[in-house]
Amino acid sequence: MLKFDGEAKWKSVEGALALRAPINQIVDSIYENGFKNVCWLGIGGTWASALQVEVHMKERSSLDFFSENAAEFLTTGNKKIGQGSIAVISSVTGTTEEMLRAVKRCRELGAKVFAFIDTSSSPLATMVDWCISYPQNEQLKFFMVADRLMYLNGEFPEYDAMYQNFDQSLPRALVDVEIEADCFAREFAEKHHNDALHYFVGAGNQYGACYSYAMCYWEEQHWIRTKSIHSAEFFHGMFEVIDRDSNVTVYVGEDSQRELSLRVARFLPRICSNFTIIDSKDYELKGIAEEYRGCLSHLVMHAVNNRIDVHIENLNRHPMEIRRYYRQLDY
Repeated sequence: MLKFDGEAKWKSVEGALALRAPINQIVDSIYENGFKNVCWLGIGGTWASALQVEVHMKERSSLDFFSENAAEFLTTGNKKIGQGSIAVISSVTGTTEEMLRAVKRCRELGAKVFAFIDTSSSPLATMVDWCISYPQNEQLKFFMVADRLMYLNGEFPEYDAMYQNFDQSLPRALVDVEIEADCFAREFAEKHHNDALHYFVGAGNQYGACYSYAMCYWEEQHWIRTKSIHSAEFFHGMFEVIDRDSNVTVYVGEDSQRELSLRVARFLPRICSNFTIIDSKDYELKGIAEEYRGCLSHLVMHAVNNRIDVHIENLNRHPMEIRRYYRQLDY
């Protein structure tokens, strides 16, 4: 398989799951000392991850939590953020301008900051109250924080059993998804690598990932124009511009909002002959208990997309690390 190291991916997820002990130590301390609310704070891809964890908690928890876009926060503010607030953030480089300024502002307002920063020596890492440094697996790290908070609040009784299941089976399951998806991903890339415009549709914990994939991967890294939309909003405008030849991909997950995406998937054959449905249910996830699959739909999507990206990169002869403007110009 092109650019595939299954052992490295296995170890990456295994290592991320092993962070649960230090994460729990921090979260337990936060919970015991009391807090007012939790702000999932991000920009670009990290804001997309914040949207994912927000919807994951929405149906399960009565805790006061919300997602916040760092750039909006800097211009508009948020009266919820202040003494007793816990901002949870993630950053690869620890140098993103909006995040540096937003964290500084949070601290000025009296909030504390729990950060996942890949580069432990970065400027951002010196500004936060708690920092864990481990590369990749951003969504998994966010979800481990959320799940521990809900467990401590008496709202997630399956916590211990679920993570025991994940520890045993998740690394292998996600590696297997990439292997299972590779032929499909190559065919998908061959069909769509030169699209003038591609529509991505998703819901639930898939929506933040769908939004991020369209923007941070196809637009930023492949330079392919896209639009992403929530499945619940598809029938309130976007479907009027879909025709026979429109390029549309619908991500269908297994969480509580599955039906929203299935509604789109059922409708599309009436007006479009160029759509693709990617359903996390089609992947085995060997060893993962049925009742926990919905919490992993976004990770399945990410694994499938990893293979699509590799093949688009190869077909277009455009290395994904090359940028035209991002961090190349002042803006």
